[in-house]
Amino acid sequence: MAHNPQREDYQRLSLRFARELDQGDPVAATRAFASFGRRFAQDRDSLPQTDADRAFHLVVLAADVVDYRLPFATDEQAPGLIQRGKDLLDEAISLDPACHDAIRMRSSSKTPSIDARYRFLADRAEEVRASCEQARDEAVSELEGERRALAASIAMRPYWRWMASLAEEALICGRNRVAAEAAEKLLASDPRDCSDVRFTLAYALAKLEDEEGLADLERRYAEISPLRGADDPWILLSHVALAHKRCDFAGARAWLERLVGLYPGAVGALVRQTELPDGEFARLRVSPYSEDELILAVSEGIVLLQEGNDRAGRGVLGTWVAHEAARMDPAAAREAAGPSRPDSEGVQRP
Repeated sequence: MAHNPQREDYQRLSLRFARELDQGDPVAATRAFASFGRRFAQDRDSLPQTDADRAFHLVVLAADVVDYRLPFATDEQAPGLIQRGKDLLDEAISLDPACHDAIRMRSSSKTPSIDARYRFLADRAEEVRASCEQARDEAVSELEGERRALAASIAMRPYWRWMASLAEEALICGRNRVAAEAAEKLLASDPRDCSDVRFTLAYALAKLEDEEGLADLERRYAEISPLRGADDPWILLSHVALAHKRCDFAGARAWLERLVGLYPGAVGALVRQTELPDGEFARLRVSPYSEDELILAVSEGIVLLQEGNDRAGRGVLGTWVAHEAARMDPAAAREAAGPSRPDSEGVQRP
């Protein structure tokens, strides 16, 4: 999960600081840069930065409030955190009217429905792309090598996050083909998939019953994600859904068994099927092959699990998955069906 707001904040200022130092004596610059980390942590205002940098720092603070503190807040704490998040984002936009991350995150509370938010993101996507590409072209001028690559990536990330949000909202709204198209457009701009939009694409392809498209996506993993194979829970749950849809229950069970074998606590997560709030800054950061990753994938997979009506109110696939998972480990299923665990035992947020 590559979009780490704190790390990106550090990268932005370190790159700007390095460029400022290039204009002076190399020996003095080396000594000065050695103190950068301390100054960033303890005296940030002393570092060279633009209003755009300051605005992004406010976005970082808002992300911590909204994505990593609010979901675990008490009823008494929540209103204050919500207002704090709004205030930080509004201040970021006032500092930098082109702060696309703040605009996108603020749209969640300003748009009256999921469909309206999808339309907002879709209508402004090309404007955001053009703005980020212009910022990239300006940022990379006179830069070479690793600095050039980093500057280009930083400039384009707000657009990548915008498109990732667009793909997710389209999927939730049932615009499955649009979700797949948005994901592919993002992958064309960012072939290394910093946003992990391939996960959203897998679910969109499953909703479209496009088995050939899912197989092609798996083949592309070698280029998109060379350090990890196509065995994440989004891919595996997509296979479960497709096999179940064609009434290949033995095949669906085999995919489910593979998922349970790979992930600790899988049976409990598959029985509970907890729905989590989506990350506003980006998809929540969790460790690969962790229980938290599976919980997140199951939450996003509600679009598959709750398809169709059944007497349990879960959806046909959701009920089947919970039943089959319980058969694999009845003790874990009984524990999962008991009182809910404290929030702190769910997805861990830094």
